[in-house]
Amino acid sequence: MTGIAELSAIALAAAIREKQISPVEAVDAAFARIEERADLNAFMALAHERACEEAEAAEVAVMRGDELGALHGLPFSVKDLTTTEGIATTQGSALYADQVPAADAIGVARARAAGAIVIGKTTTPEFGHKPFTEGPFFGRTLNPWNADYTCGGSSGGAAVAVSAGMGPLALGTDGGGSIRIPAACCGVVGLKATLGVIPNLQAPDLFGANSYVGPMARNVADTAMMFDVLAGPDRRDPFGQAAAAPIERDAGKPVRVGFLLKCGNVLDPEVEAATVAAMRKAEALGMQVEPIELDFVSMEEPFLVVLRSLLWARVGKALEQTPEKLDPTLIETIRAGMDYTAADLCEAQFARTACFGKVQQVLERCDVIASPTLSAPALPVGLDPLGRVEIAGRDAGTIRGAWYPYTFPFNLTGHPALSIPCGLSSTGLPIGLQLVGRWHEDRFLLDCAAKIEEAIGFSAAPPLPA
Repeated sequence: MTGIAELSAIALAAAIREKQISPVEAVDAAFARIEERADLNAFMALAHERACEEAEAAEVAVMRGDELGALHGLPFSVKDLTTTEGIATTQGSALYADQVPAADAIGVARARAAGAIVIGKTTTPEFGHKPFTEGPFFGRTLNPWNADYTCGGSSGGAAVAVSAGMGPLALGTDGGGSIRIPAACCGVVGLKATLGVIPNLQAPDLFGANSYVGPMARNVADTAMMFDVLAGPDRRDPFGQAAAAPIERDAGKPVRVGFLLKCGNVLDPEVEAATVAAMRKAEALGMQVEPIELDFVSMEEPFLVVLRSLLWARVGKALEQTPEKLDPTLIETIRAGMDYTAADLCEAQFARTACFGKVQQVLERCDVIASPTLSAPALPVGLDPLGRVEIAGRDAGTIRGAWYPYTFPFNLTGHPALSIPCGLSSTGLPIGLQLVGRWHEDRFLLDCAAKIEEAIGFSAAPPLPA
């Protein structure tokens, strides 16, 4: 079972097709690892009985010689913000403790149609409002590398599940870095695709959407395999219409990488060293790396206006009626949103438009933007997510502008972005490298990431319990 739990999704899918491993064994191995690492608190709910039934049916299909989907028999988890038919979807909140949706979200439905089996719902802070996966409703999710440091958020449970072998694939969501932040903290890969490429109908304002559903896995190839299943148009999503054909590229022309080392932030020296080393590896592959400048720290306030206003609109009534059910940090976030005016929200949208224009200018001369995913490795647990943080021994500011200024701007601009591990800190914590591409060039971005991943050669894994 331990060996099965550590297989890549591609290797496990091949073993299932070749009848070397059965879907039942694959699902059993995932549940065995979940039980073994219950201390990590990665799941809000498990779908054990249904998953076992689906695994048995998947095994029958294999033995019968049926045509199999790309993910046939593979166990996967779903972040608790994403709706799942017949499985609780609480949004990480006591407000929805008993909510069981009648239908799957598009991403879940597509993965299941390709043969994947939902094993459970992973932890998330309430409504995904902070980058630490903890809250009064479910407690704290632990980083499998070191429990004294955060696993990140808000797809923290998803990253922990993949990192610790609780299924090779996970479905996360990303509203400001919520896939990429925990991916970097837990040493896995996480992709936020181009806005609309993986349709997401859960956002109440689809036209102002900045929240995405996306795949997480232990390597780029597995992430790409799941992306190919999840991606595709859906006319119900205004950004999910059929995309134009990708730009044709000269195969002999080197990939041009714009390297954004700093964006107005304080940077941990070990993160700087690891990402600079990754860029040297990219150059050794023949890629052309040039430094670029973008001021993303200044986008923190416009992003906060959008985030806080949205949470106030969604949860404001609950704050009035049942404040005792809400995370105190969520209450504080909502109250901050009450001070904004309609003009403030419009100004934030103007800033979003300007940021898009600046990124587009960079991507006219560069094929890909590379940067650290985070300004520092995983932060110690117990920090105030609304307070100031220290990086490299200095007061670096509030957490979004200080710790993850590289991630949230691309939620506003819609560009595809992913995080891959590129090294370990001196304390043994993973360090993430972020890669960003042009709209609808997700596949090209994944191909570039796979090449850089191979050159980096990151192969570390979190320690198993004694």
